[in-house]
Formats: sequence, structure tokens, C-alpha cells
Amino acid sequence: MPRFAKIKQELPRPVVSDIPSKIINELEKINLGLRIKPGQRIAITAGSRGIRNIVVILRTLVEAVKAAGADPFIVGAMGSHGGGSAEGQEKILASLGITEKNVGCPVLTTAEVVEIGRTSRGVKVFCDINAWQADGIIVCNRIKPHTTFHGPVESGLVKMMAVGLGKKEGASFIHRVGPDKIASALLEIGEIFLYSKKVVAGVGIVENSYDETALIQATLPEDLIQTEMCLLKEAYRLMPRLPVEKLDFLVVKEMGKNISGTGMDVNVIGRMRIAGVPEPAKPLVARIVVLDLTEESHGNATGIGLADITTEHLVKKINREVTYLNCLTSGNVQRAMLPIIMPDDQKAIEAAIKSLAAGDPTGLRGAIIKNTLELEYLWVTENLAEELIQGGQVELVDPVRPLDFQDGFLVLDL
Repeated sequence: MPRFAKIKQELPRPVVSDIPSKIINELEKINLGLRIKPGQRIAITAGSRGIRNIVVILRTLVEAVKAAGADPFIVGAMGSHGGGSAEGQEKILASLGITEKNVGCPVLTTAEVVEIGRTSRGVKVFCDINAWQADGIIVCNRIKPHTTFHGPVESGLVKMMAVGLGKKEGASFIHRVGPDKIASALLEIGEIFLYSKKVVAGVGIVENSYDETALIQATLPEDLIQTEMCLLKEAYRLMPRLPVEKLDFLVVKEMGKNISGTGMDVNVIGRMRIAGVPEPAKPLVARIVVLDLTEESHGNATGIGLADITTEHLVKKINREVTYLNCLTSGNVQRAMLPIIMPDDQKAIEAAIKSLAAGDPTGLRGAIIKNTLELEYLWVTENLAEELIQGGQVELVDPVRPLDFQDGFLVLDL
């Protein structure tokens, strides 16, 4: 087994220091008060992702709508997540702290949708019935690179309308167009939502590599798509990355839906695992080992198929029903396929090393990360640590030492 050293890499870190004030200023810029009339019911979207400060953000939006004399409510907008049911969506929102008590208004979840139109290619467009029956919708979401496709818009405000508000039906239809056409289909669906005049504003959030709120920008409906395009470029600049583009093995301590829609961010690990879609040229990782599934995932192990080796501990946490629903809805069935299963962390890591058939395992380039969202600190093999430190790319935090296991579980400070 190679020895490892803990290192720290510096990543871009813009931060919004006063979130409520920032949101209020942004809403004043677009004159939200003129877009909302007293007595109107306004829906504010909330998804299933673990967005930093989402409770504060939603509560501030709720207060702003109330200040305009309108009646706000939070609407669950998460496609097929939570099993596609009202109860499942409510459970996910509650796990994120999004409750009536915390945000200051009712939180409504439902599986019922209405068809609001069709795109030029015949894709049906659906909307959550509670949101559609409201007088207006404020679309709020984090903007970031997507884990299935790339285009002018990816994971953000447009997708929140098309897939989030579209529920299980919307998610199913959009994923059936194929990965190479999703971006253009999203834009077409987004245009239908915006043309309906139901959307009164958008609020885009961008996070930095430290999982902190880096940017918040409000936008008028007519500027929403262009604003998202600009924010997506900034999200790419700020996204977390591994310090090298080639590894023999990567150990991921935890995966989960609260970390990435695919459990592990494909933009970090360099894998897509979608039939017909080419794999990224970089980063290139020969073996990926994932050790655990976060409790916040509620058994949804979408993305487990991105790994080569996993543990019995993780597999026992998998809820096959919700995992399969997620992957069947998206059409990305390979991402639900189980990798090699080993009894514990130690045997899983040893299996990855043995599979590389290295005459001298100490010559392998490997890394251990907590997850694909938190990459400031990581453990790397002794040889890789020397290479990175000499290149001035990182600083040494803990000296080289053997890995520590207790009852087969990896004990490592990350």
C-alpha cells in the first residue's frame, strides 16, 4: 500500500458576505415590486440539491414577496427526485431545512402537473399544478455545469423550469431527446415558460469551490436565459478540480445526491458513462473507488455506476426503487449499475491497487478525497505529493504516513 500525505490546494474564493442584503439589492435592480401586485399568489421554486444558504435565500425571497403585498409559497421543483411523489419531495425539502417554519410560508409538494405546451420537436412541456395556478413564479436555483450534457445552459434556472417544475413527466420527456439535444430542448421549453408570462423573475446562485455562495443575481424573465449563460461561465471558472489531470486511482469517501446529481460530479472525476456519449479527455482516472453513501441521499445511489469498486457498507444503504427510478427517468441506466463490491474500505482500496497490476504499488499516482464537492484538502500518494509541492501547486498539511484502518474502515481527516 502506498503512503499518503495531506495537501491543500488554493481555489478561487469569491463570497457573498451578506446574503439578505445582496438579494434585496438584486430584487430592487429589477423592480420586483412593480412585477407583483398585492394579493397575488407567488410560487418560489425549491429543488432537491444541497445548496449552501438555501434557507436564508428562500426566506429572504419570501419576505420580499410579502413586502410587495403578495402571498408567497414554496413549490417543490425536483423532477423525479423523492420518488416523484409529494411525500418524497416533502421529505427531501425538510432534510434541506426547507420547511414552513424556516422559510416563513407554506411549502407545497405534489406529483400533479398540467401540460402547458409543446416544443417545435413535439416535446411536451409540463408544470407543477400549484405553480401554474399561482399568479406568478420566481425561479430560484443554483447554476452549475451539468453531469450529463454541456451547452449554453446546463443546470440552472431553465432546467428548474423544464425538469424541476415538470416533475416526473417533464424529466422523462426531456431525457428522451438524447444527451446531444438536451441543451437545445431545455432552451425551447424555457422559452415556452417565459412566453406564458407566468415567470416574474429568476434568481441565480453560483457557488465557489468551497461550497460557499459566490454570486447571486436576479433577472427579469426577458433576460433570464442570457443571464444564466453568463453565470454558467463563472460557475465553470469556480468549479472544484483535482490538482492533476491523470491519476491511477481515486478514492472517494462519500457520494450522494446532496453532493451532485450523479452522486459524484462527472466534471471532477472525468467520467460520463452514457451510451453514445464520448468520455472526457481529462481528467483521466484509471480506477475509482467509492466508500460510502451520504445519509442525505435517502438511499438514492444514482452514479454508483461511475465507480469501479465499492463497499458492502455503501451497497446496504441503496434504495433500489428510488435509484432505479432516477436512472430510468433520465435514461442513463449505466449509472445505476453496481461496480465490484468489497467487504470494507481497506479491501476496496487494495483491490483497486491490485487491479492496476503494478510491480511496485508505491509508484502509483493516487488521491483520496472526501467527495467531489470539497477539494481544498486531499490526501495523495507520496510520489504525487512530492511532484505537486515541487511544482508549487499545493502546500503540505500533514507529512507522509501509511493509511489507517479500523475494523476495515478508513480513518482519515478530510
